[in-house]
Amino acid sequence: MAEMSKDDDDATSPAPLSSIVEAFEKLAKILDSQEQDGDLQLDTFCQACSLVSILFSCLGLAFKFAEMEYVSKVNDLSQAAVNYDTLENILDFDVANDTVKSPGSRSRNLRRVRQGLDLIRAIFENFLATDEDSLKEAASSAYAQVCAPYHTWAVRTAVAAGMYALPSRDQLLTNLKETHESAEIKMKQYIGAALPVIKYIDNLYLSRNIVLDW
Repeated sequence: MAEMSKDDDDATSPAPLSSIVEAFEKLAKILDSQEQDGDLQLDTFCQACSLVSILFSCLGLAFKFAEMEYVSKVNDLSQAAVNYDTLENILDFDVANDTVKSPGSRSRNLRRVRQGLDLIRAIFENFLATDEDSLKEAASSAYAQVCAPYHTWAVRTAVAAGMYALPSRDQLLTNLKETHESAEIKMKQYIGAALPVIKYIDNLYLSRNIVLDW
């Protein structure tokens, strides 16, 4: 039997949006379940979040920094799952040790992962709101809304420069292995499933009197 090439493997591998939607709909169902007290297991959360990194890579150079930051934070939280069962456990530990906002703390890393999920949500919403072939406006607006307030001038400048290297609308759909119709359905599904997860994370901080402006 001939050995399958990487190109063959890429052609037969599932579209990434399908796996992402399935994982986040599972998280949303857990949060809506009274049986599990609406809490999220850290390992389950990280498994879903790890799938999202491919969306950043599909957007190219403009979001390379976001991709690197997001992946490193998800990996850190995945390693923490050995010692912490839930997202609440992470926050409670840092609250007790006054390290919630400390550089490298798991609570800070969770905030950054949450921003990554929200950035994709905002990009998808903007993508669906226009038929323009260029993604510059959709991506720039999403970044300005979700991430720019928390990034340094140097990072904001680098992202702005990278916006000119964004793939076209059709190129993005090709990267995602989607048609216009299938992408619209799945992007809406991601938005619907990710929003309760994002809200849940925000409420973890707010319920402990931790403001979200960082």
